[in-house]
Amino acid sequence: MYRIIYKSRSVAPLNWTLVQDIIMSSEPRNEQSGITGVLLASETHFLQALEGKFEDVNALFRRIFRDDRHEELTLISFSVIDARLFRGWGMLGIGTFNLNQEIESELVEKYGEEDGGIRFPLEEWAALSLINDIKLMRELPVWKQ
Repeated sequence: MYRIIYKSRSVAPLNWTLVQDIIMSSEPRNEQSGITGVLLASETHFLQALEGKFEDVNALFRRIFRDDRHEELTLISFSVIDARLFRGWGMLGIGTFNLNQEIESELVEKYGEEDGGIRFPLEEWAALSLINDIKLMRELPVWKQ
């Protein structure tokens, strides 16, 4: 089992409509391929973690790399894992642009600020920590089909 994490910059400002479109188109294919994961979106960046078999995760990452909705794609990690962190999530979409001000301020204090929002880290441990911190919140602004 493998996990890949990457960060990229959106070519256009992100909103729920775009996040929903991505989730709705990717979730059925991911489920069919046995891939699970989460997509975080700020107004300017994506941070995504994907888990599954090597061949499936690698093929999906090649498709993502060619997607013209983003640029400046940075591979954070491609690791062998013992267990999934995102079991049951064909693809969960989380918009950090819809967090309340108090939560956003706490996350900016912990992870830093980038382009007026929460900085998505470039270290594997920090990216997983951010995903976990957001996952633990109540009233999480998510899109799940």
